[in-house]
Amino acid sequence: MDWVPIIFGTFKIVALCTAMFFSIKWHYDQGEKGETRALIRSGAKMVAIFVVALIAVGLVAILLSRMLGLELNY
Repeated sequence: MDWVPIIFGTFKIVALCTAMFFSIKWHYDQGEKGETRALIRSGAKMVAIFVVALIAVGLVAILLSRMLGLELNY
């Protein structure tokens, strides 16, 4: 069973690196076609949405843990 995390971890890293490469390549190619200002505005919107979603998930996790009676030291 010691090999399972190694295989799955390696697969996860390879898959994420491949996806990031093609994502960056696609966005770079789109940036050459369109306006730079629109690309920056779109990126800023995506960062803002990610931060709001991250905060929401954190708050839901804290509220759910309190409802279940878990003691979190924070």
